Amino acid sequence: MSDRPLSQDEINALLQGLKEDEPSEPEKNDQEHETVEITDILTPMEQDTIGEIGNISFGSSATALSTLLNQKVEITTPTVTSIDQSTLHDLFPHPHVVVHVDYTEGFEGSNLFVITTKDAAIIADLMLGGTGEKPDETLTDMHLSAVQEAMNQMMGSASTSMSTLFNRRVDISPPRVQIVDFNTQKKPEYVPEGDHLIGISFSLKLGELIDSQLLQIINVPFGKSYAQALLGETHEAEETHVEKKESIKEPTYFQQHEEPNRVKQPTPTMAKEQLVEKAVFSNFEKPNLPDSEMKNLDMLLDIPLEVKVELGRTKKTIQEILTISQGSIIELDKLAGEPVDVRVNDRLIAKGEVVVIDENFGVRITDIVSKKERINHLN
Repeated sequence: MSDRPLSQDEINALLQGLKEDEPSEPEKNDQEHETVEITDILTPMEQDTIGEIGNISFGSSATALSTLLNQKVEITTPTVTSIDQSTLHDLFPHPHVVVHVDYTEGFEGSNLFVITTKDAAIIADLMLGGTGEKPDETLTDMHLSAVQEAMNQMMGSASTSMSTLFNRRVDISPPRVQIVDFNTQKKPEYVPEGDHLIGISFSLKLGELIDSQLLQIINVPFGKSYAQALLGETHEAEETHVEKKESIKEPTYFQQHEEPNRVKQPTPTMAKEQLVEKAVFSNFEKPNLPDSEMKNLDMLLDIPLEVKVELGRTKKTIQEILTISQGSIIELDKLAGEPVDVRVNDRLIAKGEVVVIDENFGVRITDIVSKKERINHLN
């Protein structure tokens, strides 16, 4: 080895060789991100629960959007995955439309929905009276406002379904819409906090115009509380059912053996007696009417009566009535799944549930007044 000192060019070449041999830091980070799976964040039960909540809530959202756009809409097949905050630019290499929605009551958390600009343009074109076949590729403020209103109707319907599902009032804030380029914005506004996020991907089909994906992003703490809220209620309901079964067990009686030449002692009473209510059955017997009145009644049986099924009622001001347009949703005073009223000549005679028979709506009677009372109501 020569004692001659190295020249600057030789030193630079040596350093360059060392740099080429060292693995780059971003590659290490990428390898670390690949190891994060959804099973590291959520249990299988939590994954299934979050997916089912999305399936139920967005099923009603699809109905609202279908009415609004006059198109067949399907939002199905939710898939729960993990998303790394630092890889959002890889998932969305092109600008996308994001919709941010906060929960104001019922839950503490936020949702971020991501759709392509093409899908947003089609929805906006339909909202503005177009056909959606040749939408304007440039999204203006008017287009974004149209998308915002569509999402407002969808999320309003979803929150109503969640209110029924969780048996609590669920309200949301007005959606906020913007176009985001994840490549130029290191930390886009409205993206939930956390290094790792939960993504729920839905299949979005809108007539023959859209066959794409709708992505919902939430953070891990909210996702877990979201799932546990439903799992906890299910567990409590099961415990209540078990307690009710145990409470109706046959009481145990203690008998004393009789001994000769002894006075029989009274059987001790139970410390707490079971309270059993007397069953009440409907009266289906014919009313005791004179023969002349029965003949008159037979003649009346052929008279047609108007039968109505009332889903619910609500009150609106004149101003609210005047603002109703095609696609508007009117909220009634009854929850989904609650029995509907069956009325004859505007008199309540029964309650039932809505069913579908050969593509037509029908009503299955679940509660009815006695025959005698019905005749009295019709007089």
